[in-house]
Formats: sequence, C-alpha cells, structure tokens
Amino acid sequence: MKYLSFTKMVGTGNDFIVIDNRTGAIGKDPASSAKRLCDRKLGIGADGLLLLEKSTKAEIRMRIFNPDGSEAAMCGNGIRCIARFSADNNITGPQFQIETLAGLIGAEVLGDIVKAKMIDPKDLKLRFEIALGKLSQEIHFVDTGVPHTVVIIDSLKDCNVKDIGRQIRNHKLFSPKGTNVNFISYKSGNAIEVRTYERGVEDETLSCGTGSTASALVAASLKNLKSPVQVHTQSGESLKVYFFKQNGSFQEVYLEGPVKTIFEGRVHL
Repeated sequence: MKYLSFTKMVGTGNDFIVIDNRTGAIGKDPASSAKRLCDRKLGIGADGLLLLEKSTKAEIRMRIFNPDGSEAAMCGNGIRCIARFSADNNITGPQFQIETLAGLIGAEVLGDIVKAKMIDPKDLKLRFEIALGKLSQEIHFVDTGVPHTVVIIDSLKDCNVKDIGRQIRNHKLFSPKGTNVNFISYKSGNAIEVRTYERGVEDETLSCGTGSTASALVAASLKNLKSPVQVHTQSGESLKVYFFKQNGSFQEVYLEGPVKTIFEGRVHL
C-alpha cells in the first residue's frame, strides 16, 4: 500500500495540508486529491491543499487547491505556510521568491513570523451597490491576487457571514468565477476586525490572508488608516498589512503574521 507524507500547518487559523510535490508525489489529479484530503470527516481536514513544486522562475512554486477541487491563483496565508515549510526543511533559505498563478511572491521567514510581499492590488472600486433580494447593499472590491468584496458593518458579532457571504459570492456581478467576501468593522486605533466567507471553501474560515489584505486596503482608502493596519481575525490572532499609498493606488504591499506547524503524518493514497 502506498502512503503520502504531509505536514499540517496553520496561518492565523487558516489550516492547510502541505505536500512536497517536487517528485510528483500527489499524482496527476490534484483536484480529486484536494477534495478527499481536505474533507474534515473522511480525510485529514483543511481549508486547502498546498503543493510545493519546482519552478523555473523562482526558488519554488506553490499550487493551491480548495476543498471543492478548484485551483486558486493565490492565498496569502497559504503562501506564508509554504514559505515556512520550505525554510524549515532547508529547501530554501529564509528569504526567497515563490511562483504562483498570480505572479511572483517574495517571502521572509523569521522563526514563527512569516512576511510575504504581495502582488500589487488591482481593480479597486469603492462604494457601489448590489441588490440582495429586495435589499441593496453597499460594497467595495479589490483584487489582491484573487477577487475580494468588502462589506463594512458596525459589529461582526451577529453578522450572518455564511448566508450573506454566499449570496454576494454567487452574485451575477461577479459571474462566472465569483468572489470572496469580507465583513469588517473598525477597531480603535489603526486596526480592523474581519470575518471572511471564502470561495472554494464555501464557508467562513478563521482567517484569510488575501482577504485581510483586501480589507486593510479598503479600510485605508475609506478611513485613511496608516501602514501597517492590524487585522484581527476570527482565530484570535492578528495579521499586519503594510503598504505604500500614492495617488489612491497601493504598492509595496506586505502581509505578516504567525505560522505554526501542527503535525506531520502520512495518509493512504
């Protein structure tokens, strides 16, 4: 019987199965493997499957597959997890670049803290409305490697993230690929609190790196928050989003926060 070695890692509540796939260990159907391995009852359980692969453009390449089998272009917490995995296993040094479908991402591993240089955000659009049934909802949008919608609310405590998030995620405006949805509220000082409905997971997750980045940039645009913005996630841990803003556009965007290795194991193929 064949086995597949894996590492379970978590970035501020976002949990991933990490596999060194440089020799093709996962096989030719990673989408099906993601569905099986990410299942929380019949598999290992995770928000996503991360594959570390060889690259001709950077030190390594990352591919990420959602629990529904779809492949994402980018994942902020995923990139930080695979960066630490690579550094911890001496595949790279502590500073290097990672190839993704969204472009090259720079990473720096400082023990438990991992900082990733995100791609420049695009398609920032503020204050527009969409219809949700008979109601109208003001939203904001930015692409931080994957599409993110941001909704500002007074309190996250009683927010129906799953139901409202699903409606916005599947709204015809974002067809056919859909959007991730972030609900944010402002905290005292230079901080926000975020809850995210993730496309591909099709549920709320405890944290989302690209979503936290999108939320921080929208908040900086609306409230003139300064870099770095502290983002409080549902896991109880925080991320920091650094940026340089000029003439309404953002550059030099970084995402920083803790990454933990939870356990290692092997699973039947």
